Formats: sequence, structure tokens, C-alpha cells
Amino acid sequence: MTVLRFDNVSKQYPGGHVALSDVQFAVEPGEMLFITGHSGAGKSTLLKLIHLAERPTRGAVLFGERNLLKVRGRRIAMHRREVGVVYQDHRLLTDRSVFDNIALPLILRGMKRGEIGKRVRSVLERLGLGERERALPTQLSAGEQQRVGIARALVGEPRLLVADEPTGNLDPTLSAEIMALFASLPERGTSVMIASHDLALVKRMRKRVLVLDHGTLVDDISPEDLADE
Repeated sequence: MTVLRFDNVSKQYPGGHVALSDVQFAVEPGEMLFITGHSGAGKSTLLKLIHLAERPTRGAVLFGERNLLKVRGRRIAMHRREVGVVYQDHRLLTDRSVFDNIALPLILRGMKRGEIGKRVRSVLERLGLGERERALPTQLSAGEQQRVGIARALVGEPRLLVADEPTGNLDPTLSAEIMALFASLPERGTSVMIASHDLALVKRMRKRVLVLDHGTLVDDISPEDLADE
């Protein structure tokens, strides 16, 4: 079963701006892919539809067998537990430790303290942050801050992780490091979708690429096609 499917999805904002137009694609379990296109092409809007920050004007967004148009009320929070989100600006709480930032989604779920500690320390070790759990975000490097953001998205064990320009503020070396981390996630069964305008970086990753142009999906490039370039 596919993790995610867009069936002829369109999104029009008040005032008439069309952000997406009849977009159609599917994401398989354990797949990693990129969404690219010019600024304003619709990349961020597409990701927002997945974690219900926006709703489509037309068409259906299916998460497994779940039609997200029908997800309302408390079920929105339940859905978001299955979708990890990584932002370009980290959105970390600067007065809380690394541990507390990562634990926050589990605390909001009402998870028991012992299970929270086990999950947080497990993801900290996976991301090479085991010795930084008591540090404040302001004491971390840019790359470490981004890894904390990724850890927070992963600690809930989501089926799908979406990232919006996650390396936009990082230098090329750190960008490559973060992308290698993302590339390791499908091995554990997590599907990964990354919006990025960095075409050189995207090509180096040799993953499937969806290309948006003024809200229209104009290309769906396979890893094999990228390898031939």
C-alpha cells in the first residue's frame, strides 16, 4: 500500500492565487524523493497539505487509506503523529535543553516518562547527539541544531517525514551531512520527502525528483534517469 497519494490535487488561495494545479503522484513505503522548482512553484504548499496545515481546494490527498479531507477535530493531532516535519529554521525552544525539545511531542501525547526517556535517548544516539542532550540550542552549531530538529521529527516514529528546505541555511559540507542522514531513514521504513531548490545537491543524491512549475507537476524523474545525466 502506498504511504501517500495525491489524486488531481489543486490548491487556490483567497484572492485567486493558484498554488497547485491537478497534481498527481504516489509515495511508496521506505521511499526517499525530492520536490524541486522555482521559488513560489508550490513546494511548501504541497508539504503543508500533507500535515494538514492547509486543505486542498480540489482533489484528494490520501495517507494510506485515509482521505485527509475528512480528517477533522482531534483526528488531526492523531494524523500528525504519523508525519514528522523538519523546518529550515529548526523552531527549537531556546530555553529548553536538547532532550526537552525532542521529548516535547511525546509529552504532548501523554506518554509515560520512562518510555519518553528511552525513545529520546535512542534517537539522540542515532543522530550523534548523545553527549548533547543537556545543552541548550544556543550552545549548538548550525548542523547540530538541524539534527535536533530532525530528531524531534523522528522521535514519534512517523511513517513519513517531510522537510522544507532543511539545508537552506547550511554550508555545503553540513548540507551533505544532513542529506546523508535523511538518506539513511528509509532503511528503517520511514518514507522521506524533501523540498529543495538546490538542484546540484538534489542531483547528487540520485533519488526520485518531482519538479513543480507554477503549481503544476511537470516532471517525475527516476533515480535511473538522474544517473544517466
